[in-house]
Amino acid sequence: MSILIVDDEKDIRELIGDILKDEGFAVRLAANSDQAMDEINSDPPSLMILDIWLKDSRMDGIDILKTVKRDNPDIPIVIISGHGNIEIAVAAIKQGAYDFIEKPFNIDQLMVVVGRAMETSRLRRENADLRRKDVTSTEMLGSSPAFRALKTQLEKVTKSNGRVMLTGPSGCGKEMAARFIHLNSTRAAAPFVSVSAATIEPDRMEEVLFGRETQERGVEKGLLEQAHGGVVYLDEVADMPVGTQSKILRVLVEQQFTRVGGADKVRVDLRFISSTMRDLKHEIEVGRFRQELYDRLNVVPIAVPSLEERREDIPELVAHFVEMFHRTQGLPLRKLSSEAEAMLQTGAWPGNVRQLRHMVERVLILGDGSGPIEPNELPNAEPAGDGNGRLVLGGAMATLPLREAREVFEREYLLTQINRFGGNISRTANFVGMERSALHRKLKSLGVVTSMKSGGRSAQFESDDEDDE
Repeated sequence: MSILIVDDEKDIRELIGDILKDEGFAVRLAANSDQAMDEINSDPPSLMILDIWLKDSRMDGIDILKTVKRDNPDIPIVIISGHGNIEIAVAAIKQGAYDFIEKPFNIDQLMVVVGRAMETSRLRRENADLRRKDVTSTEMLGSSPAFRALKTQLEKVTKSNGRVMLTGPSGCGKEMAARFIHLNSTRAAAPFVSVSAATIEPDRMEEVLFGRETQERGVEKGLLEQAHGGVVYLDEVADMPVGTQSKILRVLVEQQFTRVGGADKVRVDLRFISSTMRDLKHEIEVGRFRQELYDRLNVVPIAVPSLEERREDIPELVAHFVEMFHRTQGLPLRKLSSEAEAMLQTGAWPGNVRQLRHMVERVLILGDGSGPIEPNELPNAEPAGDGNGRLVLGGAMATLPLREAREVFEREYLLTQINRFGGNISRTANFVGMERSALHRKLKSLGVVTSMKSGGRSAQFESDDEDDE
């Protein structure tokens, strides 16, 4: 860890440097603003000790402070001055200085401040590491073809700074995909800031994103400034007000912006990842989304599959959620019965992975004992019969002749099983108890075809009428 000392008085900076060297710190010295900025740009220090008044410099200490806090906000800065007063101290603290010491200073006082500033910096780094580890613990899970195809695409984009547009229904894991890109990129040590356009009041959007400057409160950093060096995730970008879209577009082009109420340009280094569950091309047609912004955000489009497109992953996801809730909440460590597993894999999941997670938590809280999770514990589980072992038929099915009813049942049954196993005919044949060749013949006679979708195979009914069109 190095400390940069910036003071135009040679005796002062060398004295401070010698004291800090004796304490075991690596020290660098700068006599003016140009030397200071060169040192910072070449290798950011762990701490700066900065004189406010610098003779023969383009920038004074406050200017340097503002610049460093804009571009390297994690560097703690201790201000020193021989002409200090309360106004200067307040101005320095408002601009982000860690503390203020007046010359002539007491050596013990200086060392206490330096020690506290270094400890604060260390704790910030550790907290950031812990947050990243916590995100890593909720890694993306799955082994279905659709999931493997998604992960392959995500791994490719981690190697660049290209902008990524994630599309998919609500709850399918778009933010998790964005975090995966961040954690596996060269920006993993920098912030990941999520901007939920749908939850920010439109009239506050610009203050939240760009920050603001007021005489009473000084500088209040916005989310973009907080994300400097890292990744900004624009969640549900279609909900962003049109007026804000033009300003975000300018940030994408210039990598700088002006705070609300401010005059200075704030320079940032950001990678943008965005997501939407809407059809942005339609939003453009009706005037709710800017074509230019779409073109700049949609450099690499990636579709995140719904849970129904990766049904094979449901048992693995359930096991993960059970273990997580056991570890974090002390809930029972339970497994799925084969019947419950089949019910989950063949059910409807409009809320996708988020819905599955909430369902697992509910079952673990309300369930009795630690035995396997059974179908009757699952929310909205529909009984398969009348309680006496009889299958209850729907009205439409009951009106059909036996041959047609059997054909409808077989078609729906096999469609459900094929999609449950991700289009894998061998696994489907094994489960339903048929030879693979016999299953192929049966599917052909029923008009069931499989095709590629979201990296995996899915089955659907193709009637003769459709073939004739």
